[in-house]
Amino acid sequence: MLAETCEALLTRVPDLVDGHLRLLDAHSPTYEHVIPYDQHWQQAEVSIRIGIESICAPKHSPRRDLERAEWVGRRSAQQGLPLNLLVHAYRQAGRLVWDELLAEAQRPGHPERLPVLMQSASMVWSAVNDQEDTLSEAYRATELELRRRTDERLQALLDALLDGQAAPELTSRAAAGLDLPEQGRYAVVVLPLDRRDGSELHRLIRATGVRFVWRMRADCELGVAALDASVGLDALSGLLDSGCTGPGGISPVVSGLAELGRARRLAELALRTCPPDSTAIVRLDRRVPTALVVGQPELAARLVQDVFGPLMSLDPADRAVLLETLDAWLDCEGSAGRAAGRLYCHRNTVFNRLRRLEQLTGRDLSRPRDLTEMTLALDAHRLAVG
Repeated sequence: MLAETCEALLTRVPDLVDGHLRLLDAHSPTYEHVIPYDQHWQQAEVSIRIGIESICAPKHSPRRDLERAEWVGRRSAQQGLPLNLLVHAYRQAGRLVWDELLAEAQRPGHPERLPVLMQSASMVWSAVNDQEDTLSEAYRATELELRRRTDERLQALLDALLDGQAAPELTSRAAAGLDLPEQGRYAVVVLPLDRRDGSELHRLIRATGVRFVWRMRADCELGVAALDASVGLDALSGLLDSGCTGPGGISPVVSGLAELGRARRLAELALRTCPPDSTAIVRLDRRVPTALVVGQPELAARLVQDVFGPLMSLDPADRAVLLETLDAWLDCEGSAGRAAGRLYCHRNTVFNRLRRLEQLTGRDLSRPRDLTEMTLALDAHRLAVG
C-alpha cells in the first residue's frame, strides 16, 4: 500500500518541483542567484524522485537517497550555496513530499492507506534526517577541501611575487585572490621563525589599520604589509617592535605587488645587518652602509683584514676591549664621556684606547675617510661577514 501511494506521487514530481522552487525563491533570492533555474530544477527533480522511491524501497536495498544527498552536498559547496539554505531546501522538500503522501493516502476509496502511512512516519522522517546529516557532512568536507586548495593557490601566488616573478597576469591574479591593489604602498618584513606574538600583533594591527599577509618559509616568516597614505615606515617599525621579538628586517616602501621580490631581498639584507644577539627589528633605509658591507662578503672580509689586521696578533681579550671601545664611542656619536659611562671607565681611558687603535691600524679617527673605513670594518667584524 505504501508503494502504491508513492507510485501515484511519482507521477506528480514535476508539479512538486515547481512548487518547491517557488517556496525556495520566496524564502531567499540567493537560490536563483547561485544556481541557474533550469539546473536547480533538474537537481531538485532527481533528488525528490529518488527520495520518494527510497521510501518504498526494500529494507536492505542500497541507500540511493544518501548517495544523492552526498552528491548534492558536494555540488552545493562547489556552487557556493550557503549550507543553511541547502539544509532548509532539503527539509522543505521532505515536508512537501510528506504532505503529498498524506493527501494521496486520504483520497476516497482507500481508507486503509492512511493508517499504514502513519505507521511509516518515523521511518520517513528518519530517512530525511539521515539525508540531512549526509549532505551536511559532504558539504563541510568539500568546503574544507576548497578552502585548502584556495589557500594553497594564494600561497603559491604570494610565493611567486616574493620570489620576484612579476608577470602582469600573475600580479593581476594575486591582487584579485589576495584582495590587494596591484599598485599601492607595500613593505616586506622578514622575521626568524616564532618571533611574533600573534595575539598582540593582531590587536595592534586592528588599532592601526595596517594589513598583513604572512607567509611561512623553511627558515623565516615573511610579511607583506599593505600601507595606506597615513602609515609610513616609522609606524610600521613601531608596530612590529610592539608585537614581535627581533631580530627582523624591514624593506623600503615599494609601489606595487610587482616589486615584492625586490622588497623581500632588501628586507633579508636588512636582517643580515643585525648581530647574532640582536633583538631589534631594523629598517634597511637606516642600515645602508652596513648593508653594503654584508652585501659584499668577499670585499668585507678584505676590509677587515686591511683595517684590523694588526689587531689579530693581540691577545683576544685585549683586541676585544679595543673594538668594544670603538663601538661604544661610535654609538655615543664620538663622545668620550658618554662612552666612558657606558664602559664603566674614565674618559681618558677611552681616549688612550682610541689612540692605541689608531696607532695599530694606521688610521686617524679625525679623518672622515679613515673613520668610514674603521666604522665599516667594525660592522663587518661584528657580523663575521666573509
